[in-house]
Amino acid sequence: MIDFHCHLDLYPDPKAVIRACEARHIYVLSVTTTPSAWSGTLALATGSSRVRTALGLHPQLAHERKSELSLFERLLPDTRYVGEIGLDGTPEFKRYWSDQVLVFSRILNACQAAKGRVLSIHSRRAASAVLDHLEEKLGAGTPVLHWFSGSQRELARAIALGCWFSIGPTMLMSKKGQALVSRMPRNRILTESDRPFAQVDGRSALPWDSQLAVLELAKLWSEASGAVERTLLDNLKRLNSAP
Repeated sequence: MIDFHCHLDLYPDPKAVIRACEARHIYVLSVTTTPSAWSGTLALATGSSRVRTALGLHPQLAHERKSELSLFERLLPDTRYVGEIGLDGTPEFKRYWSDQVLVFSRILNACQAAKGRVLSIHSRRAASAVLDHLEEKLGAGTPVLHWFSGSQRELARAIALGCWFSIGPTMLMSKKGQALVSRMPRNRILTESDRPFAQVDGRSALPWDSQLAVLELAKLWSEASGAVERTLLDNLKRLNSAP
């Protein structure tokens, strides 16, 4: 199983979750929301062969934590994964748009200068703007659009730009989500939980809930769940082996 977007540091007992992930053979990308949280979150996964920690600065925190951009740039050489980053166009955060753009642009510039990273990107109500920035900074790395919720036209543009997609069970419970996923290239899809922000059966999702996404993909693709899992693992290997 794969959980390519999980906030491990926000669990009440993250080490217990990591042990459970090891026991269940789950590969996890542990994303962070601020550069100052990265070192502590990285330490949580010490000794784990299945957890990788991404360096992030969440767009919803851009206006509060833009002062941490210099720390982000200092830490960037220590990881090949960056996330959660991006833009958020919801009304609550649109008023901080200039700060979001400043942060996202500078992060992409840093990643481009570092010869590229794997990027886990937030684009809620901001897909076109995110794609504009990615188009300007093609050398920033491999974009993985987390819980993509844009239009079909924006999806087509993202695919043409070479974007990947991480999808969770919550996304696959809606007709819009299913319609988007049905058009995504199967060789550029990974599963995620997005805990604690995504909910499953009225509770925060857990990394192993990504298996629910596998089952929904099996229905959507008319394939056995085992075949879907093999496709996803092949995708992860290919993503991780990219320069």
